[in-house]
Amino acid sequence: MAEPENHTLRLLRDIRGAIGALDNKLDNKIASLDSKIDRNHEELQKRIDSLRPAMLGESVLGRYATAEFEERLSALEQRVSALEKP
Repeated sequence: MAEPENHTLRLLRDIRGAIGALDNKLDNKIASLDSKIDRNHEELQKRIDSLRPAMLGESVLGRYATAEFEERLSALEQRVSALEKP
């Protein structure tokens, strides 16, 4: 009857080894996924940062339009000031 015990112990050792190998594989996959997620996060953050100025009107066209508006506003302010003087 010693034979079934040895067989069971051998199977349990094999299972333990397989689980250990699977744990190592899983750890490696998790580490590679973590680095991939970090890279993707950095890339998306760069894209968002590059879009933010456009959203805030920091483009060349936006600056030109704002400058033109400021010039027109200051011209109107000067005209109103001139009219208010006695």
